[in-house]
Amino acid sequence: MTAATHTYTNSNKWDTRTLVTMALMCAISVLLSFVETPPLFAGGFLKLDVSLTPAMVIGFAYGPGAGVLVGVVAALVHGMFTGNWVGALMNIIVAAAYIYPACAIYKRNHTFKGAIAGLVVATIVQVVVAVIANLIIDPIFYGYPFDAVVALIAPALIPFNIIKGVVNGALTLLVYKSISNLITPKKARVVGR
Repeated sequence: MTAATHTYTNSNKWDTRTLVTMALMCAISVLLSFVETPPLFAGGFLKLDVSLTPAMVIGFAYGPGAGVLVGVVAALVHGMFTGNWVGALMNIIVAAAYIYPACAIYKRNHTFKGAIAGLVVATIVQVVVAVIANLIIDPIFYGYPFDAVVALIAPALIPFNIIKGVVNGALTLLVYKSISNLITPKKARVVGR
């Protein structure tokens, strides 16, 4: 009787290098989340940061699931440090709404035009989702009158989220192009794009 030989293969989608890269970008995202600038028109309650950029870079490199995971973990860690769990919930919703569409489109059309299309769609989705989330979350958790939140849609919420999408998108294009060869394994690189 011979002993059966078993060949085990790693069925994990992400290898060690990928997980380490994701953890590093998550840490960078958390650090960037504390560098906030209030836009002049937002009255100080909305804070612009570029913490979605590392998550988007991961999403472009490893797929939308990885990008959303980095964005969600970074928002949770930020919420843990600040104690603002309602803000963390809002950040998670907005991060998923922004990262997933852009990375899913880029995954299907792995070109510069695909990246631009993904970022445009992501910004539109982010604006819509952020407005809806504010209409629901602000009255329930912050006690703001619904009419007051509605009054902020055009002068603050829409422009803020457009600016946030454009800034994070532009930085994603700059950063991803410059570091994609470092974070993407050679066998997974797309030549000539």
